[in-house]
Amino acid sequence: MVTEMTDLERIKELVSILNKAGKSYYSEGVEIMSNFEYDKLYDELVKLEEKTKIVLSDSPTVNVGYETLSELPKERHDSPMLSLDKTKNSDELVDWLGSQRGLLSWKLDGLTIVLTYENGELLKAVTRGNGEVGEIITQNAKVFKNVPLLIPFKGRLVIRGEAIITYSDFEKINEKIPEIDAKYKNPRNLCSGSVRQLNNKITEERNVRFFAFSLVYADGQDFKNSRKVQFEWLKEQGFSVVEYKEVTSENLKDTIMWFEDKIKDNDFPSDGLVILYDDIAYGDSLGRTAKFPRNSMAFKWTDETAVTHLRKIEWSASRTGLINPIAVFDTVELEGTKVSRASVHNISIMEGLQLGIGDEISVFKANMIIPQIADNFTRSGNVEIPLECPVCKGKTQIKQINDVKSLYCMNEECQAKHVKRFAHFVSRDAMNIDGLSEATLEKFIQNGLIKDFTDLYHLDRYKDIISGMEGFGEKSCENILNAVEQSRKTIMAKVIYSLGIPGIGLSNAKMIVKAIGSDKEQLTAADRSALEAVKGVGAVLADAFVSYFENENNRALFEKLLKELDIEKEDNNSENADALEGKVFVITGSLSHFNNRNELKDLIESMGGKVTGSVTGNTSYLINNDVTSTSSKNKNASKLGIPIISEEEFLDIAGRKDLM
Repeated sequence: MVTEMTDLERIKELVSILNKAGKSYYSEGVEIMSNFEYDKLYDELVKLEEKTKIVLSDSPTVNVGYETLSELPKERHDSPMLSLDKTKNSDELVDWLGSQRGLLSWKLDGLTIVLTYENGELLKAVTRGNGEVGEIITQNAKVFKNVPLLIPFKGRLVIRGEAIITYSDFEKINEKIPEIDAKYKNPRNLCSGSVRQLNNKITEERNVRFFAFSLVYADGQDFKNSRKVQFEWLKEQGFSVVEYKEVTSENLKDTIMWFEDKIKDNDFPSDGLVILYDDIAYGDSLGRTAKFPRNSMAFKWTDETAVTHLRKIEWSASRTGLINPIAVFDTVELEGTKVSRASVHNISIMEGLQLGIGDEISVFKANMIIPQIADNFTRSGNVEIPLECPVCKGKTQIKQINDVKSLYCMNEECQAKHVKRFAHFVSRDAMNIDGLSEATLEKFIQNGLIKDFTDLYHLDRYKDIISGMEGFGEKSCENILNAVEQSRKTIMAKVIYSLGIPGIGLSNAKMIVKAIGSDKEQLTAADRSALEAVKGVGAVLADAFVSYFENENNRALFEKLLKELDIEKEDNNSENADALEGKVFVITGSLSHFNNRNELKDLIESMGGKVTGSVTGNTSYLINNDVTSTSSKNKNASKLGIPIISEEEFLDIAGRKDLM
């Protein structure tokens, strides 16, 4: 027998859910539910509290925030930093503004910061924290991209603003992270972690930007009772101010539409708009509620939703063993684009939505960008959790970590867990197959297109499948297939390096091939003593090399791979083969005779030389076409008495004037 939940029980449940989400979001920088879902539950709580006249002491409708969790020092704000009341109804916003003039601006989605200046210098920077107590991040704020350290105004100045990371910088940072599961979820999470770093060098590398949205105090300044005048004055002091428009009740709706039209082109994250009374005295006279100031209000976009039907759940395996559910539904159009898939993220969310095949669901784009499931009207809950991994057919297991249930593949030999091996194989110094990023390789593995290295040379079998994959097309597919064909012609050293034998780099591989030869039988049968005698190899690498080829599966894969390749014969007996023996080079600056530094590096190593990244006392030559440069490497070389040579001078030393 199912007992209907009372209003009070539902209130308690909603308070618990929302507080958990709020704590995760504000204190830990982790988003465990979408803004859409949070707002929906929050609005439900408000209505229930109004209906019952019951408001619990820990309700998020009356509490400002949560305790921060960090090793950073903390400080209490001079005045509480309240959240803003919000609406999704433009008519309500018009009524709120009334006969007043207002300023409408972006509601940036980052981390709120308070900056204090005295005598024209940045004195202090503090995060919002829980609204009452924030974290002191002064040294970090000093390396934000656009925060002025000195300003013309010499009095005490206190301003508030939002620290953000742009989408373009966010993507660049994520591109450098090889582990897909380690990539940042969104710019806000990245910004939160970047602003609160204990090492401000990391903060500087993240390209954090600050946009002022409120002037709290400016000693002795007359702003003619206008927020607009404040904003313009802040610009004169060197601050970036959030983009705003002057509005009245007559043009407010049109201005909202203007902002909405710009969203798709914005490089910065935003989760709505903020309206503020221009009349400072009027706004301040309205006071505040326990939770909200009355001089401003947030406007959240009414997410465009579409009703569709769930057709299947695809299970996507990753290199950590995590298997994520992907909802596939009848194609709908949202925000001008066609959408048919949305990540469900984990088992907990899937169970919360009670997803079932054929269910009628509503979908939307979070912040008009990321497809999400908003609601499930049918809630049949008939989706079966797979007992086998979709990639390797190994056993799966549900694990619960921090109240979140997720599905994992338990087979350590699962191909999805070896994306790095494939990524290494296709890398520039190995087989040099352009266009095969880790994300692409992971998709190919998930779809069963590749199981070992040789499968890459038969991707043409799946041309139609690849062309139809999300993010692909005929042109991109053709480019990949062409790159695969071009990679067939290579040298044995690169093949050896591509296998990923522990410790065997490209230079080691070249030395081994030079000493042992490029015959597959000689290489696979090489003994430890012969390899130990090779310069730069030694006992540890010799053991790794021999152990690799003692494995029958590895040896079979190597022989299978060679059948796909056209191995070019290397001339190891030329008079210049050892011309650079014992010499150490550092390469810097642009090149004119080589396509890139790797080409030059390959030549140096093929002739017995070594390439390092920094100038030390062991460096023989610094190669830099700009010999008069004042770069740090040139300065270090000059200080240490190391010759700085051009490409032409290097080719002369190497006896390779034929390359000029």
